[in-house]
Amino acid sequence: MTKFDAFNIRSELLDALSEMNFIEPTEVQEKAIPLALDGKDLIVRSKTGTGKTGAFLIPILQNASNEKGIQSIIVVPTRELAIQVLKVAEKMSSHLNTRPVVVYGGASIETQIRNLRKGTGMVIGTPGRLIDLMERGEINLSKIKYLVLDEADIMLDLGFIEDIEFIISKVPEKKQSMLFSATVSEKIVSLTKRFMKKPEFLKIGQEKEVTVDTIFHMYTFSNGASKVPALLAYLKEYQPGKCIIFSETKRGTDALYNMLVSQGYEAVVIHGDLTQAQREKSLMEFRSGAQFLVATNVAARGLDIDDISDIINFDAPSEPEIYVHRVGRSARMGKSGTALTIISSEEFGSIKDIEKKLRIRMSRIELDQEPFFEMKLSFSYGRGGRSNGGRSNGGRPQNFHGNRSGNQRGGSQRQGDGRFRYPRNSRPSRNRDF
Repeated sequence: MTKFDAFNIRSELLDALSEMNFIEPTEVQEKAIPLALDGKDLIVRSKTGTGKTGAFLIPILQNASNEKGIQSIIVVPTRELAIQVLKVAEKMSSHLNTRPVVVYGGASIETQIRNLRKGTGMVIGTPGRLIDLMERGEINLSKIKYLVLDEADIMLDLGFIEDIEFIISKVPEKKQSMLFSATVSEKIVSLTKRFMKKPEFLKIGQEKEVTVDTIFHMYTFSNGASKVPALLAYLKEYQPGKCIIFSETKRGTDALYNMLVSQGYEAVVIHGDLTQAQREKSLMEFRSGAQFLVATNVAARGLDIDDISDIINFDAPSEPEIYVHRVGRSARMGKSGTALTIISSEEFGSIKDIEKKLRIRMSRIELDQEPFFEMKLSFSYGRGGRSNGGRSNGGRPQNFHGNRSGNQRGGSQRQGDGRFRYPRNSRPSRNRDF
């Protein structure tokens, strides 16, 4: 295996890597770093946890200069991933004259402006907040030499395509671009054709790697309009370990969280309406002992938690690729995992799509849901059970029936970095502070 010193990188960077106990590069680093150091544009298909952050940070830091102005911009889909990339960048640049700055929605924009005004050569951020700061004149991309799109597929899934195109339109044509993604869809290929020049395409591992061998895939039908009896029956009969439960909407996650707490389960919640402090509190409690994390797709990527054994799709994912991202939160570091998807009869087609696309077999299980049919399924936001903060509907009650109301496609909704998404051709001014 090649060692980092074989890349002829500066001694200060090598010292930082040594302090981080980075001695030998991972596969993606070994293949991507030499090409990046040669100035090549890169499209890298590599799943989370393979070391891709180092694959783009090391070449950028190696070539960083003392020129004033922002030289590199790293665009990520979520606050959590932005913070993780910042922490790695800070450690890698500890012996260099480089001070990375992170910006994301849901945190004080005034604090981020102060950090930017101190001067920085590297900005890591989520699309919405980056654009807000660009339009305020606090971020100038005219001197950008390096553009990185990390977790590009999830950014497109969250509806950030127009934001990404806007950001790309403001960087110089002469630059080095690197795109990292767990899957490379036609939408991504179409995007890269518009801003990359003869990119090298690296395929690290298999796109369906996270779903093969190490995860047992199951589905069950909900007997009736509500999926809650199926969920509670599964928890009673199968007694899962540390588990993420995915709901399609923010209102759904809040209702599920309140229901679980009312039943005596240790649960926390994450979605785009929570503040950064609330999200970090949820992650801290989940890491330290809470059994369940109830989340929207914002948690499907970028979370560094190794001991998740179970994934429950309370709402079936709209696309097989989203299924991959969700179940990829379990079975990490070579461990096994279990994934359950709860469906109505109308959603059976989604199971067949997942099986066909990912070439897997999902086992149907039967659950004794009858004992839970009479359970009262009305919950008031911000009340009942242990509060995790972030209840954002003004105490408005909700009768929860497992549907997808509240964030229908085409309506305004807040996703990813906490920024409202609007349907095409109905988007208002960007001058908003989240």
